[in-house]
Amino acid sequence: MLNSLIKSFQRKQSRRESLKRIQNANQTNMGVVNLHRVNPQNVGDFYCAPHHYFESLQNSELDIFGHRETDKSKLDHFVNSISRNSLIIGGGGLLNRGSFEKQMKVFEQLASNDKKVVMWGVGHNSKNSKNYRKIYQYNLDISKFGLAGTRDFSAPGEYVPCVSCMHPIFNESFSSKNELGIIFHTDSLKSPSLIEKFSSIPNIPNNASLEEVISLIGSCENIITNSYHGMYWGMLLKKKVSVVPNSSKFFDFKYQPNFTTFEDSLTDYKKAQSYDGILEECKSINQIFYHKVSEYLELQ
Repeated sequence: MLNSLIKSFQRKQSRRESLKRIQNANQTNMGVVNLHRVNPQNVGDFYCAPHHYFESLQNSELDIFGHRETDKSKLDHFVNSISRNSLIIGGGGLLNRGSFEKQMKVFEQLASNDKKVVMWGVGHNSKNSKNYRKIYQYNLDISKFGLAGTRDFSAPGEYVPCVSCMHPIFNESFSSKNELGIIFHTDSLKSPSLIEKFSSIPNIPNNASLEEVISLIGSCENIITNSYHGMYWGMLLKKKVSVVPNSSKFFDFKYQPNFTTFEDSLTDYKKAQSYDGILEECKSINQIFYHKVSEYLELQ
């Protein structure tokens, strides 16, 4: 218990000190880093960043939670990487979310002081159900950023859906052999009764590999999910998608899924529709946005 309290205090101290160091540091734009949630245990978070898909951005990734590091060398790397380089923030649900607010406010401040900062495919992610369908503004001023590509269709910014559409796996062909499949957010694994309810239906959590998740989606005509990327990837593959929402993030994609609950989903999923052309559209938007980013950041 004592060790846990000490570690918690150290993390809080690291967060405060690292962000303060960034704010006080001399800022340059020598290269570029791509900040997002580098989390292999959440396949959507991991693959939602442009460094995976554009050669000039390869090996530029930096975990947006790096300010929590208590190891001095890792914390120094985080601070120095941000201070020395231009920034690409995203993708992911980094806006209107408490766990990212302090970092995002620092990035907003840097951008307003002539640091080159780009947002790419970010979106709102409020867990307060009272905010669902009611978020019209972000919790920071995105006009201060050099370029602001947001995945929320009706919200401020240039509409730029998640860049994971650029992954070559979506160019593969799949044949549907199951009527229904389920993509669980990893939080669902904390509810054994929920997992048991759907145990007879092909299902997978979003901490599985991309190949496993896409294989399941590709094999099904209908998808039920409480994962944002489960929804997105299902739509890219022309599946009929029903969403059990756990955040505001589901409600502002350009193409609407069928909304339901886990209690009603086994009947409600038949109300969902599929869409043609989303994959091609999302790829085109991201390719156009890359050229804007490349020119702005003077990428080689």
